[in-house]
Amino acid sequence: MRKVLVIHGPNLNLLGVREPDTYGAFTLDEINLELKDFGEKIGLSVDAFQSNHEGEIVEKIQSIRKGYNALVINPAAYTHTSIAIRDALLLLDIPTVEVHLSNIYKREPFRQKSMIADVVNGQIAGFGKHGYLLALQAVLNLIS
Repeated sequence: MRKVLVIHGPNLNLLGVREPDTYGAFTLDEINLELKDFGEKIGLSVDAFQSNHEGEIVEKIQSIRKGYNALVINPAAYTHTSIAIRDALLLLDIPTVEVHLSNIYKREPFRQKSMIADVVNGQIAGFGKHGYLLALQAVLNLIS
């Protein structure tokens, strides 16, 4: 079975509590369960990782160069600031899709620039938790 890693960035561990009008009332655990279930239905084994620490995210990206067929990443606030995450993504030779729960282009000006958009295969934004499912379908298409 093809393996996909989903990386969730800072503050996503507080989904369901943090700004539910923007991000929804669902929790990260609910998203991860839905990802695993959907992944199994379409032939993907899905692992999830969340960190509030940039260095841990970088190290996780570096560690998956072997063993995973694709990456789905929501860098959250690091989307707009992290050259380190961008540089780590450049090391990968697997399909990578960027996901955002909200439409970053309808938010504050500082949130409208993604540091990784030009180094990933594609970006999905503004569809809430459904965006993650769209990303799994996208990476499946890219690795098939």
